[in-house]
Amino acid sequence: MAARAIGTGTITFGLVTIPVKLFAAGEAQASVSFNLLHATCKSRLKQQYFCPKDDVVVDRGEMVKGYEFAKNQYVTFTDDELRALDEQATEAIDIVEFLPLSSVDPIYYDRAWYLGPDRGADKAYRLLGEALRQTGRVALARYATRGRQYLVLVRPLENGLVLQQLRYAEEVRPLAELGLGNPALTDAELTLAKELIERGAGEEFHPERYADDVKARVKALIQQKVEGHQITAAPAAAPRAQVIDLMEALKASLAAGGPAGTAPATPAGGRARAGIKAAGKKPARARAKATRS
Repeated sequence: MAARAIGTGTITFGLVTIPVKLFAAGEAQASVSFNLLHATCKSRLKQQYFCPKDDVVVDRGEMVKGYEFAKNQYVTFTDDELRALDEQATEAIDIVEFLPLSSVDPIYYDRAWYLGPDRGADKAYRLLGEALRQTGRVALARYATRGRQYLVLVRPLENGLVLQQLRYAEEVRPLAELGLGNPALTDAELTLAKELIERGAGEEFHPERYADDVKARVKALIQQKVEGHQITAAPAAAPRAQVIDLMEALKASLAAGGPAGTAPATPAGGRARAGIKAAGKKPARARAKATRS
């Protein structure tokens, strides 16, 4: 099925303009969620807004939007005033500078969209992408849409372009807030730690090798529940021992074998079926109990 554009824009590249279409780069895969139901009739509950001062439930027609400018003090806005506050949606992606990709820390990355050429823009689109690839740079740009102005990167990916939304500096908390210390490290500790890293090192990222095992396990257990079976919780895992001797912990990790000195993970499917028992029947002794989400 062909991808469907979710928006449009125009990249300005010097005096060159490149009309583009925006496509979702991924599909929302939210975690498994549960709804609140009335325990008596199992109907789904509806949310209501309540005014504690007047002790009444408030309908949407009686609501206004306000901004808290001081503690418990608000200024309210009409719909027309809210529209006046919105950024003009020019849909322009105005490039302001070209940077090495390595100069933008991924901590600033937010959402991403694929960019595709709009009608008549194929050559200009390919030209920008190829120029970025050959120079090893990405385009930093401003993008005004839907009442907001976004800071974005236009970066090449394979034979196309990606629009990478960035966080503004004020939206990234400084690491200094953690109050990190600066303990001394020995050469021997660093040598063993680097050996442990090299043992589990790879040269390329292969996302297809990884899946959300927890989500798969929970969905499998839910399906068993739908089919009329019970699910039971497994005993809590024993806490890991606290690291007392760092050198001994590193040596033990290297001796454990496997990538980075860790044991292979148990397949989610195998764990999901454990702990299922038919409703009203005594479970088999050999059956392990599954962890409930």
